[in-house]
Amino acid sequence: MTTANKITFTRIFLIPLFVMMAIYYGHGVARGEPQEWQRYATLAIFVIAAISDGVDGWLARHRGQSTQLGAILDPIADKGLMLAAIITLSVSNWHYELPLWFPVVVIARDVLVITGAVVLHMLTHEVRVRPNWAGKTATALTMGALSLVMLQWNFPIFTTRVGNWEASLVFLDVPVYLAGLFTVMSAVGYVVDGIRQLHASGHGEPKAPHES
Repeated sequence: MTTANKITFTRIFLIPLFVMMAIYYGHGVARGEPQEWQRYATLAIFVIAAISDGVDGWLARHRGQSTQLGAILDPIADKGLMLAAIITLSVSNWHYELPLWFPVVVIARDVLVITGAVVLHMLTHEVRVRPNWAGKTATALTMGALSLVMLQWNFPIFTTRVGNWEASLVFLDVPVYLAGLFTVMSAVGYVVDGIRQLHASGHGEPKAPHES
């Protein structure tokens, strides 16, 4: 097994460890006895796993360690780490939790992309899913937002009240909302590209009526 694949497997094994530490810390917060070392351990595991993605990719490209197994496992490890972090930090009782709409948006985008890829494959027998700039930006913003949430660097920005209605914004809302916005934009971009591929293959046009 190549070194790149070993690193990928390690990243996969780090995912349940990350979830366990995040939940343990959340339980401490709920009891009013948070163990800060657990939070820092959660962040450290996440950062190590994220860095390992770049390392195994570099080894695969520049050290001739690209394998079919790695091509399958690497996106699974990346998506698994991202989704595990998003879902766990949405329900983990931390002082600041990700809003519940955030995992819904991310998961819905991924389901949309997978469904579109399956439809394209069934109709055209060819799938070209090209990462768009919004998708790359969404990934970077999501990683940054997750790291900031784990650091728990937070403070109020403003609060406004109109009658019985009140709205407030805290610092950690900003990177989360930005990541959500670009995730939606990337989903729209993938849909537009999928429709373009359907039209290019002739499957997006209405069928001509049968001649009598």
